[in-house]
Amino acid sequence: MEWSVVEGTGRYTVGVSDSDGLLSVSSMQLDGSSVNPPDISISRADQTGQLKVEISGASHLAHVAKVGDDWWIHMDGRTHVVRMHESGSSEAESVQGGMSAPMPGTILEILVKQGQRVREGQTLLVMEAMKMEHRIQAPRAGEVTRLHYSVGDRVDMGTTLVEIGD
Repeated sequence: MEWSVVEGTGRYTVGVSDSDGLLSVSSMQLDGSSVNPPDISISRADQTGQLKVEISGASHLAHVAKVGDDWWIHMDGRTHVVRMHESGSSEAESVQGGMSAPMPGTILEILVKQGQRVREGQTLLVMEAMKMEHRIQAPRAGEVTRLHYSVGDRVDMGTTLVEIGD
């Protein structure tokens, strides 16, 4: 997964890895230049809308809310806005017209049908992974030529979910 955070005048792009529900920062760039990532791990808290964040061994509780494509995170008296860039979203390249799963998960909702014309950025389906909803969007306009899964199906990371042709 890749996330971007706008802080001050710079834009951070953060690579995140997932290991059994524990997210860790794996890479970080500031305005396109690599920087050493801090030791950060994130896990679910006991209550909905909260995350446990560990930064260099110090534990913090973050309150989170999703608004559109953005996550609003309130921690230690500061608010951060974070945007996730998913495989299959309008900001990612499509591999031979197919959208792939950004991580293992379950298909919650399919919003298109085979043969349907779609526009760039249109949400094609919604999947759940790590108790979060991920919208898979069309990287370009075209016709849905194939839906590979149905609602309720489990999918692996990188699995092609939808194919779009001209």
